[in-house]
Amino acid sequence: MAMPLLELRGISRSFPAGDRDVTALDDITLTIRAGEMVAIVGASGSGKSTLMNVLGCLDRPTQGSYSVAGQDTGTLDTDRLASLRRDHFGFIFQRYHLLPHLDAVRNVEIPAVYAGVAPGERRERAALLLTRLGLSDRLHHRPGQLSGGQQQRVSIARALMNGGAVILADEPTGALDRASGREMLAILHELHHRGHTIILVTHDRDVASHAQRIIQLEDGRIVTDEENRSIQGEGSGAGEDLPAPEEAPPERGAHPVRASWGRFVEACKMAGIALAAHRLRTLLTMLGIIIGITAVVTVVALGQGARAKVISDISSMGTNVIDVYPGKDWGDEKASSIRTLAPTDLTALQQQGFVDSVTPVSAGAVLLRYRNVTANASVSGVGEQYFRVRGVEMVRGGGFRSDDLRRQAQVAVIDQNTARKLFAGADPLGEVLFLGNLPCRVIGVTKEKESPFGNNQNLSVWLPYSAAQGRLLGRQYFDSFTVRVKEGFSNQVAEANIVRLLTRLHGEKDFFTSSSDTILKTVKKTTATLTVLISAIAVISLVVGGIGVMNIMLVSVTERTHEIGIRMAVGARQSDIRQQFLIEAVLVCLGGGVIGIVLSYGVGFLFSLFVTAIVMKFSLLSLSSAFLCSTLIGVLFGFLPARNAARLDPIEALARE
Repeated sequence: MAMPLLELRGISRSFPAGDRDVTALDDITLTIRAGEMVAIVGASGSGKSTLMNVLGCLDRPTQGSYSVAGQDTGTLDTDRLASLRRDHFGFIFQRYHLLPHLDAVRNVEIPAVYAGVAPGERRERAALLLTRLGLSDRLHHRPGQLSGGQQQRVSIARALMNGGAVILADEPTGALDRASGREMLAILHELHHRGHTIILVTHDRDVASHAQRIIQLEDGRIVTDEENRSIQGEGSGAGEDLPAPEEAPPERGAHPVRASWGRFVEACKMAGIALAAHRLRTLLTMLGIIIGITAVVTVVALGQGARAKVISDISSMGTNVIDVYPGKDWGDEKASSIRTLAPTDLTALQQQGFVDSVTPVSAGAVLLRYRNVTANASVSGVGEQYFRVRGVEMVRGGGFRSDDLRRQAQVAVIDQNTARKLFAGADPLGEVLFLGNLPCRVIGVTKEKESPFGNNQNLSVWLPYSAAQGRLLGRQYFDSFTVRVKEGFSNQVAEANIVRLLTRLHGEKDFFTSSSDTILKTVKKTTATLTVLISAIAVISLVVGGIGVMNIMLVSVTERTHEIGIRMAVGARQSDIRQQFLIEAVLVCLGGGVIGIVLSYGVGFLFSLFVTAIVMKFSLLSLSSAFLCSTLIGVLFGFLPARNAARLDPIEALARE
């Protein structure tokens, strides 16, 4: 005798109810052979639905053993049980249990998706099954657009999608009218004739009379198990041309990587459909991520822009510039009385091999006058190389020549502020203005330099240092030197050489140096620290947004428990459920990240309309970091809801409406 297809030995199933257990099945021993059509009947509460759940591997018995084709299900983990449901069983539920947001074809496809069948194959088979069941004109209708009988036919097609060697029908005619009920039974007869094992679970004796064998349950026990000799065994032909189990299943067992990729793609599609079905909730969930990503990207871009501007300003005069001042350090009260920075120092510095250019500075304040316009200005006596050393460009005219220094020429270079103040937009070149009582001819106008800290509103005038000292300030010492080091020389080494040289010339160290390289490093360090600090504050909003995502996803799991139960019933693994909900969380966060980045560009555009000194810098690194951050938040805060969804009990999940 052939081995039974389904074999139960001493099966019991009890459920906790308060401080005691309620027994739903009590010592059930039963065998069902391949090709049988069996009806399990009984009153409400007799245990027939519990028995069907055990037979379909949706539930585990409390005691006893259950084997499918000789394989003990008690030794199988949840994924192996899901594989059994997917490959051997087809469920026809009383309430259809179709996913409302999918059309008929997509509902039928679901078991094949989890079996790793190629999209083209499963779509073709789903359409073929629905066509053979008389739904060729309803392939792309959603369940809400179908009648009860049509929804039940979709449920049958889904049960047959992976072959459905064993069809478990739970009250298959209970929700149908009389005519649809007759068609349903005819289809089941046809499936039976084609080799499917049919198990009917019903309380209706008329429905049970269509089975070859009738098993009656009372209080969780089998009271009768007898052959039905009155069955006609003829179908009405409503199920004509339905595929038999051996010819039905599409090709499975694809390469594991390709199968996993197919399930991943399908999970992404399902996640997209689920998110689109609840647009407002999805948008509200994204809100925290949107705010966080916008804040982070904007702050980083603003910090990078400010940093670039400061560095540009410092670099414009050379990052290899060293200033020499009298005194021990900034704020030295004796600095004004030190007069040792002399022309001999200038000559000595010019002869050093590491010096690219050097200029002295003698500064003072003076009253400017041009015709009837007067203004206070700062005047600086400088060398011919001053504008190269400081990186100052000319917008009109040029700088000083060595001959101007030699003959104490009364020529001046002015800045844009002075040009606007004294000349009111007219060309100042060649004009004569008075510095106090000293007339000077304007030979150049410097280009205006923007600063992140605001533009300088002071008026500045430069003279050859020989003219400034001899004709205006009346002194022979300098306020400072500025040395530009040649490219390729270390600023630190050059600074040390300058200190040694001037100390030897002065007999003591009565000066101090300041390197722009040190300033640049300090600025970079400070701006980087500030950017990290502000970004850390902005990241807090991302964390808050992530918590919001987790909360909404937990609610979503509760709302969609029934859907999860359906997917598990047709063969979804725990990993499939976990993957789908995790993908949804990641998609929400990535969507929020994209919107946040777009908004940050909008903020940058508005910023550029009101602030011209700083240009926000959106780097590829910051954008990539934003996407990575969004993904990590989706994974971290979506994991708990996804895990909860995967751990749901299929029976409890199916019971939720």
